[in-house]
Amino acid sequence: HQEEQVFIQEAFDTNWVAPLGKNVDEFEKGVAEFVGVKSAAALNAGTAALHLAVKLAGVRRGDKVFCSDLTFSATVNPVSYEGGEQVFIDSERETWNMDPRALERAFERYPDCRCVIAANLYGTPAKLDEIRDICDAHGAVFIEDAAESLSATYKGRQTGTFGQYNALSFNGNKIITTSGGGALVCRDEADAQHALKMATQAREPVAWYEHTELGYNYRMSNICAGIGRGQMEVLEQRVAQKRAIHDRYCDALDGLPLQLPAEPEDVRSNRWLTAALLAPDCGVTPGQIIAALAEHNIEARHIWKPMHLQPVFRDCAFVKTAERSVAEDVFARGVCLPSDTKMTPEQQAQVCAVIRGLF
Repeated sequence: HQEEQVFIQEAFDTNWVAPLGKNVDEFEKGVAEFVGVKSAAALNAGTAALHLAVKLAGVRRGDKVFCSDLTFSATVNPVSYEGGEQVFIDSERETWNMDPRALERAFERYPDCRCVIAANLYGTPAKLDEIRDICDAHGAVFIEDAAESLSATYKGRQTGTFGQYNALSFNGNKIITTSGGGALVCRDEADAQHALKMATQAREPVAWYEHTELGYNYRMSNICAGIGRGQMEVLEQRVAQKRAIHDRYCDALDGLPLQLPAEPEDVRSNRWLTAALLAPDCGVTPGQIIAALAEHNIEARHIWKPMHLQPVFRDCAFVKTAERSVAEDVFARGVCLPSDTKMTPEQQAQVCAVIRGLF
């Protein structure tokens, strides 16, 4: 859009291209106002926001942290950065997000856990109030990974505000982008200021370079923030486009042995990415759909592979409530469909025609 170029040019015209400047200030203000909080810290990645959240939560070497199992590895990697140990929590059927019942079971097994990280998968909020209440009951810090769910709401409230610490992402594939970037939203203003300090190498406010704790180079540049300012102006337009894409898939694929997740009551998903779950023994696999679309130069992908199945986390514990893991089942039967806002209805119809042809 044209707005991004205006803000980027302003940064060059005023010679502010470093990780500070008007674009950074205004982008942080715009994000905070949109989600309904006092402040947000603009960072160079959503992963940086999660890392700072884990630091603020006080995770230390050997500490167990309960994490969503069905998610991207960026949700859980920061636990390893601090030497913690992930305990992966299975999904519930309705949204594929962290199962509160499995979370309760995890606390029964590991009552000393003091931190929980739950992601909002593909733009649909988890059962955030239940998860938060369980965390509060057990004295655990709740970190909400809202990287995929900016503008989605749960019971009328914006995601990215339910945790004590909350992470947003503006990576190139998100609903709006700063090319690469993220933001940390804190419930407490003192925590937000501490995060900003750590994100700028933890420099003390004195005349020389003084450091009393470990710091990081995590702040967002004024150029990237300019892109973000322009993108914020079209956020609701993007959400409308994403939701229209999902609705067209629902109509065009109706009658096939596959399911597109419904929107739970009191939830408004941003439909960042539309995923379909194939019926058991329907004769078509996710791999076949991906391969058939690839023959037409159309990209589809598998659902996130559960974290407990990742070789790098082979030694981590996994908690489920059913004999077969929900996350494993969703991975085995799920496929992510093309969902880019630049995709035309005609291109989407071609996607659906290829899928229908397999049945």
